Amino acid sequence: NHFSLCPLFDYQELLHNSSFCLVPRGRRLGSFRFLEALQAACIPVILSNGWELPFSEVIDWRKAAIIGDERLLLQVPSITRSVGRDRILALRQQTQFLWDAYFSSVTKIVLTTLEIIHDRVDSHVSRNRLLWNSLPGGLYALPQYSTDPAQFPFYYAILGKSPSQQFTAVIHTVTPLQSQISPVVKLIIAVAKSKFCAQIVVLWNCDKPLPPRNKWPSTSVPLTVIEGQTKMMSSRFSPHDVILTDAILSLDEDSVLSTNEVDFAFLVWQSFPERIVGYPARSHYWDSLRSRWGYTSKWTNDYSMVLTGAAFYHRYYHYLFTHYVPASLLTMVDHMANCEDILMNFLVSAVTKQPPIKVTQKKQYKETMMSQGSKSSRWADPDHFAQRQTCMNAFSHWLGFMPLVHSQMRLDPVLFRDQVSILRKKYRDIEKL
Repeated sequence: NHFSLCPLFDYQELLHNSSFCLVPRGRRLGSFRFLEALQAACIPVILSNGWELPFSEVIDWRKAAIIGDERLLLQVPSITRSVGRDRILALRQQTQFLWDAYFSSVTKIVLTTLEIIHDRVDSHVSRNRLLWNSLPGGLYALPQYSTDPAQFPFYYAILGKSPSQQFTAVIHTVTPLQSQISPVVKLIIAVAKSKFCAQIVVLWNCDKPLPPRNKWPSTSVPLTVIEGQTKMMSSRFSPHDVILTDAILSLDEDSVLSTNEVDFAFLVWQSFPERIVGYPARSHYWDSLRSRWGYTSKWTNDYSMVLTGAAFYHRYYHYLFTHYVPASLLTMVDHMANCEDILMNFLVSAVTKQPPIKVTQKKQYKETMMSQGSKSSRWADPDHFAQRQTCMNAFSHWLGFMPLVHSQMRLDPVLFRDQVSILRKKYRDIEKL
């Protein structure tokens, strides 16, 4: 009878269509059916008394599996029937998270093993169970940064906390300070007027000597100028000790932003602290003719990157960028003096599995960005675009997949463009052309 039924059922399809999968002991205590069930989002029902489940030192398997008793097999149907729909969904979601985070490749299994050993050895700098058992997982939550979950961008909701109410603006500067009307001076003045701005940090990556303090505008918030140690592109994402706020507003020196735009984007970021939130959006696509990923800056209703020339993100990503990304990719970015913004988008989307968030902006910003007249502007360089195509493929090759996610969501202020009195609108100058 068993053989006549076999052709009628596709085993993989059965797994994927089942809520529960029995995992009895195999020749030993363990069974490969356990990983099969995890991969298929089927809740494993473990029937192997005494089996120590993989990585149980850090993984809470009660959130992803039903631990049964092989001596009481007849109770299994009533146990599974008693599990409510909400719990079934939560258990299945956890199987997917655990599979993807720790078991989906030999590399992940090895890295997880090494990190658990590392946590044992350095027990004073080890991850607590929350970091291992909730998104994005222990491999992306580096305890050297902090052992306190509240310091990461991922756990605010679970902990019932929220990020700090201020931000630090980090302005990346590569051209000399010409005069009091240069774009970077206007930018500093506009950002300093934001009521959420705690301080402004200018990262001086210019070959010319650092201008004296009296050449910079006077601001109501502290202004710190840091001379880049290496003057390399990747150093704009160094985890500088001077940055004390959770939020960073990353800016290119020639970005054009009003105080209203800064305030609104920061309020949006506070609701999405694990994502990049900002203005200049770009997109990726699959180029089937060349069999590779492509990069486009065309203005459409679709995007998958928000460039760090004008964007908010959590300061943890500076730490992760510096300590998680392979040195070879950082060297590539430095050598080209390009793509550091794309690499940051790849990293954040790989960690969160979500797209960045674009917020609305003044019309003129588009024209200003496109027609940046300064000869030094990297946007004017034809090689700049070709290099960015190369970067897309190098970065996806590093990860082994394309992490960027397309989105069509743009967040606007309430009453934006509505036919009501301008006096009723909070962010008025966003609508001014």
